[in-house]
Amino acid sequence: MKTVLIVEDDPAISDLIAEVLTTGGIQPIRAYSGSEALLVLQRRHPDLILLDLMLPGISGEAVMERVPDIPVIIVSARGEIDDKVDLLRSGAADYITKPFDTRELLARIEVQLRPAAGRRSPDLTCGPLTLSPLLQQVSAGGQTVKLTRTETAILKLLMRNSGQVITKSEMLEQISEDTPDGMENSLKVHISHLRAKLRNICDQEIIESVWGIGFKPALKS
Repeated sequence: MKTVLIVEDDPAISDLIAEVLTTGGIQPIRAYSGSEALLVLQRRHPDLILLDLMLPGISGEAVMERVPDIPVIIVSARGEIDDKVDLLRSGAADYITKPFDTRELLARIEVQLRPAAGRRSPDLTCGPLTLSPLLQQVSAGGQTVKLTRTETAILKLLMRNSGQVITKSEMLEQISEDTPDGMENSLKVHISHLRAKLRNICDQEIIESVWGIGFKPALKS
């Protein structure tokens, strides 16, 4: 049976979500604060986490930074677009705003719990890099670094097109399937952050700029 950790300090909402999970054939695990959630994660490895942001003690954002490679759906009363975009960029799998429809919540949970063959991207290896899209991390030389969702989408595209020049417009179009942040004005920023992370684990420059055109991965398959 699939297990889902509910991190919610309001007992009434926690009870409601637990009932939704049980009805859907999913086992709920509960935590009522950020610190309790981290203690639970030391002992258990649920298939999914439903995470409130406004928690006593350790915030939901701080909890998400320490989640060990488990999909996280944010369930929060904070409905501002900036909050949603920032958290999705930081690695949240989904974001649902309170108050929510229980049918929608269960549907979003089921999407995240679909079998691996239905939704997970296999690891990619190219040159010195191994990318795990699901975990949003890249490894080289025994070192691993976490990526944002947008950085993962960019690197996946580059690794699949080693040695080829990719125009900015092509890159924006293709990464739009994997990230909500497919915007030209932020592409340079994401590329810069990705380059910096790759330098920390790799002794070569992975992403070359082709002036006036786009980018070329300096990788050999």
